[in-house]
Amino acid sequence: MSRLAAFGRFLYEFVVGDDPTIAAGVVVALGLTALVGERAGGGFWIVPVVVVCLLALSLRRASTRSGS
Repeated sequence: MSRLAAFGRFLYEFVVGDDPTIAAGVVVALGLTALVGERAGGGFWIVPVVVVCLLALSLRRASTRSGS
């Protein structure tokens, strides 16, 4: 395997990991922050709110998978 392919696999595992939903949510949150920041200048709160929501979603899915 070439070094470039190995680095690509590492990068995918590092960014996406076990849950691609969280990776996509963070990308969307950063995009929304950039859009709101350009227009209104006050989008600093979007990323923390989205991260807390994604954490709650991830914990809920993990607890339902292992609990019942």
